[in-house]
Amino acid sequence: MNENITRVIWIYAIALILLGVIGYLVTGLQSITALIPTFFGIVIILLMLVLGRFTQPKITLWIIIILSLIGFFATVKSIPNVFDLLMGNDVQRPAAIISQAIMAGLSIITSIFLILKNKTIRK
Repeated sequence: MNENITRVIWIYAIALILLGVIGYLVTGLQSITALIPTFFGIVIILLMLVLGRFTQPKITLWIIIILSLIGFFATVKSIPNVFDLLMGNDVQRPAAIISQAIMAGLSIITSIFLILKNKTIRK
């Protein structure tokens, strides 16, 4: 796989891990669901380490693209709530809304980048 693509995937995975850990700490270690981004990041790292070495790079890349799109579609519903939060309205679980919005943003940016760069990868 292209070095830039690999770097972007690592940054995405590490950002998700940090997002989950920080979210878990912010919620006072009470909401295990705050760690969902962390689990996504760990799965992506494992895919890079295992599949990246034993399969064709395009297969690994497409699996990661699909995972990042799943991450986006699972969290994009929080974006309207971010605007409510920014306007000072009361919202339930503001930390979860912020975390989901960040994950949605990271996921769609990564997905678009990887899809656009997919053409540069050889079989």
